[in-house]
Amino acid sequence: MRALRFEPGGPALVTDAPEPAPEPGQVVVEPARLAVTYADTHAAEGFRGVGGRWFVGKVAATAPADASWDGVRVVASPDIACGVCDLCRGGLSKHCRNRSVMGSMGRDGALAERVLVPVRNLARAPEGVDDDRAVFAEPLAAAVHAGQLVRIEGKPYVTVIGDGAPGLIAAQVLAAKNASVRVLGARPHKFGLAEKWGVKHRAASEVGLRADQDVVVETTGTPGGLRLALGLARPRAKVLLLAGPDVRTDRGGFSMTDLAPVVDGELELIGARGGVISDGVAALSEGSVDVLSLISKRMRLADGPAIFTAAADADQIAVVVDI
Repeated sequence: MRALRFEPGGPALVTDAPEPAPEPGQVVVEPARLAVTYADTHAAEGFRGVGGRWFVGKVAATAPADASWDGVRVVASPDIACGVCDLCRGGLSKHCRNRSVMGSMGRDGALAERVLVPVRNLARAPEGVDDDRAVFAEPLAAAVHAGQLVRIEGKPYVTVIGDGAPGLIAAQVLAAKNASVRVLGARPHKFGLAEKWGVKHRAASEVGLRADQDVVVETTGTPGGLRLALGLARPRAKVLLLAGPDVRTDRGGFSMTDLAPVVDGELELIGARGGVISDGVAALSEGSVDVLSLISKRMRLADGPAIFTAAADADQIAVVVDI
């Protein structure tokens, strides 16, 4: 079986990856299409396994107890919970103590001809949503979840830091909630998308730290992004962190002094990771978010390591890969 793996020497396209075999509660999915972004290349730091987490495909094999999924076109959440720890039993399975993540932490992803997925992670891909849109179900679910963590009343001022796929999706979701949203980024050619959606946009380097924003959403996972977010937030504002630290840019350090605005401004820092995959599917079905414009390059699994090279280019937004 072909698969694109992170290996000690870098990503490699292998042809002898082991075939997955489903047990009860699991299915084998044949991915048809994936979206790979800059964030996926984080996995190159320490992860050993098959990459890829945003995908759409068809169930190709099941255990007898799960035969109702056979042949179903699906998307899936990449966060896999154990189902037995105290947090899972307490309704916090997203924060499972034994969590694994497809394509980045302890679990093979979907850049392969076949991948094993727990049934509880699946959602049916709607018939009216094509594969190009369906691959964005998971990041859209994360943006919907983030929007649920803040109260949008009276058209508050919202700034989204980051012009990658997560930031551009979050900007659309929050703008639809009657917020005055702007995107801060570093790539001028991406601002045309924000303009098309009626979202304000500006280069992050040109913004003054006026501490006047009601909500700031940080999607870069960098110390500079967090410092900017804290400088933009008004007293008692909410700062949402949608990305874990990017270890490739986190080497400058972050001191307690940098957190002074949190104390002085009584800011509320909120972590937001992932969402409910069915919420992403519902948003795709509504057609309220433009995800097709996020596709900046098309490739095939046979392109191998070049997929991650392309995705790591900050000029790209989402690289769509056909298996």
